[in-house]
Amino acid sequence: MTTVTRRVDFAFKGNRKRAIPDPAPVQERPTGRVPRVSKLMALAISFDRLLRDGVVSNQSELARLARVTQPRMTQILNLLHLAPDIQEEILFLPPVASGRDPVTERDLRSIVSAVHWTSQRRHWRAILAYKLRT
Repeated sequence: MTTVTRRVDFAFKGNRKRAIPDPAPVQERPTGRVPRVSKLMALAISFDRLLRDGVVSNQSELARLARVTQPRMTQILNLLHLAPDIQEEILFLPPVASGRDPVTERDLRSIVSAVHWTSQRRHWRAILAYKLRT
């Protein structure tokens, strides 16, 4: 058996007693927007799952369904070749308050081409130091 305890306030309106609903909690709106490269990273992970689960048969079909060109689909899926810690950092980049995104997918292409994760991490730190400096 489960017991739920909740506070209920009542008020009188005329001769009737009515329950007063709790005020809705005030939710803060996040300032800024999610960087585009973070969205692309999340898309790449989702697309990879669709390919691995056999929902789509190949990358060409995925590109057609997503209404992007095959080369663009390759660029998006290449983000999966980044070191896992870099992928995580991309997913949790700080929101962009205004203006252009500091880090773009184009910036990451040179990192993706590096085979070793240690060199990827070195390039990533250099990009962050240059792009996110204030």
